[in-house]
Amino acid sequence: MNTAHGMQQKPKTVGTLNLYILAIIVGVVAGIGAVVFRDLIALFHNVFFLGKFSIHYNSIKHTPASPWGAFIILVPVIGAAIVAYLVKNYAPEAKGHGVPEVMESIYYKKGIIRPIVAVIKSVASALSIGTGGSVGREGPIIQIGASFGSTLGQYVEMRTWQRITLIAAGAGGGIAATFNTPVGGILFAIEIMLQEVSVRTLVPVSLATATATYIGRIFFGQSPSFSIPGLEMPYFHLTDPWVLLSYIGLGLLMGGVSALYIKSIYSFEDIFEDKIKSSYYLRHMTGMLLVGIMMYLSLRLFGNYYIQGVGYATIQDMLSGNLTVLFLLLLLPVLKLLSVSLTLGSGASGGVFSPGLYMGATLGGAYGIILGKIFPGLSISAPAFAVAGMAGVIGGSTGAAMAAIVMIFEMTLDYNVIIPMTLTVAISYGIRKMLVSESIYTLKLARRGHYMPEALQANYHHEIEAKDAMDTKFEIVSDQTSLKDFAHTVTDNDEIPWFLRTDQKGNITGVLSRDIALKAFQKVDHKTLEDLEISDFGTVQQHTKLFKVVDQISNTSSHTALVLNKNGKATRENVTGIITRNHISKVMEQAMELFSE
Repeated sequence: MNTAHGMQQKPKTVGTLNLYILAIIVGVVAGIGAVVFRDLIALFHNVFFLGKFSIHYNSIKHTPASPWGAFIILVPVIGAAIVAYLVKNYAPEAKGHGVPEVMESIYYKKGIIRPIVAVIKSVASALSIGTGGSVGREGPIIQIGASFGSTLGQYVEMRTWQRITLIAAGAGGGIAATFNTPVGGILFAIEIMLQEVSVRTLVPVSLATATATYIGRIFFGQSPSFSIPGLEMPYFHLTDPWVLLSYIGLGLLMGGVSALYIKSIYSFEDIFEDKIKSSYYLRHMTGMLLVGIMMYLSLRLFGNYYIQGVGYATIQDMLSGNLTVLFLLLLLPVLKLLSVSLTLGSGASGGVFSPGLYMGATLGGAYGIILGKIFPGLSISAPAFAVAGMAGVIGGSTGAAMAAIVMIFEMTLDYNVIIPMTLTVAISYGIRKMLVSESIYTLKLARRGHYMPEALQANYHHEIEAKDAMDTKFEIVSDQTSLKDFAHTVTDNDEIPWFLRTDQKGNITGVLSRDIALKAFQKVDHKTLEDLEISDFGTVQQHTKLFKVVDQISNTSSHTALVLNKNGKATRENVTGIITRNHISKVMEQAMELFSE
């Protein structure tokens, strides 16, 4: 292939085996990262809440009353001050829930994430959660794993799609290790991270996710994230269609909650930035002061810090049947929505996944209890509706519907709820989409003017070959042809758009479009075609895939490629057609018709 002098060559493609090895390395780091991150959360939680130096912390058990008494209100404020310092001075990307920043790097920054983001995100998010911030740990570990994948992809020379694959591998591995959900981690990477799903991208992501999950199980054990003692008594009966139909109402409810969840977070962000414009420190500390007050009042009124941290203890209470007070089940999701909106809206660092699980479990459980009171004859179990509610809010708010279904199943290992959970998620997603077009991840980017693709579509244009896109209308002319004779050739052939110049041996030395040929006649100082300076061109074979043709053309100054019948030089006998950017655009337009509404 002829290339223009001075053009920057694209990075080499990493071999398949090497990419697999790199993906496994990313999985190891993502798994270890999940362990270290949870230990950081435990350390900060124990130091700030209980005044002891320890990394032992069981998140599915409620934190006992702090020895600080009412001064516990100031703990989230102290955490906010440190978080604001870290984010403001070292990594602004670490602010918020993290996933949108990863998505932005994939689609708008060629998979480039600064290495420092992983470090600052780990500490800032652990501080936010450990000091009482009402956020989750999945967003940070996704950003941490993705950051390492990007860093490795920058250190080792590779193509952009391979670096993005490692980012998705780190993200999927991180979330899989955190929740012990290997298949869910893969699906999350597919639905949220990957710009292309094929064997070349799916296998590395799967390897990383499996590796990270294995490491997570070494440290966290093999048990699911939550246990449901009521599983000994099946609470979903296929023989009773009324029970299944009741999940339609749950789906409608969860769809509305998902939309409210999305709107609430970004509305509070706007409120804080509008009302407290001068200082990020003041914004975040004010928001966390309000969270601290809510947290302390929750302890005084209900006996637990229900809204602080990831909230898994409350979810476990609901699934175990230990939380059955209807008033409290209706109040807790409202308080959680307010606290997570205050936390993230004021500028914390943490995820949105866990608060969604919390709201889905409590509100779903309340729905089940109310339904049981209205229809005592139905076999209603509140934990069943809590599980489906968890999936409904996550699938509806994040847009990762399939990942939500599989992850909640893996987190509970409850086969009985698969069918109603699927129904709930489908309806919830549809309702949320009607109310709010963007997901909780994509809305943040849309507000910046960065829009994400709404679907992974089959790369039909990747299967088109050069012979299917080329233009066969061209004329061969000798470089010894005078401009006067060439003028007659051009004007006598109105339907010929391209002219290929050859030397005495029959080798192609240049490509002229009809427009360029007509302009050449004005150069009175030139006598023959040999005197004309003609830009470079590339060569491809007839069966070269279209996306590779694009790669070839991008390395030429003339944006033109000649299609050859067989390997060798571009000669009079060997050229069968010509491809330009315009030809590729037309083929792409035709391909897009397959996906037009």
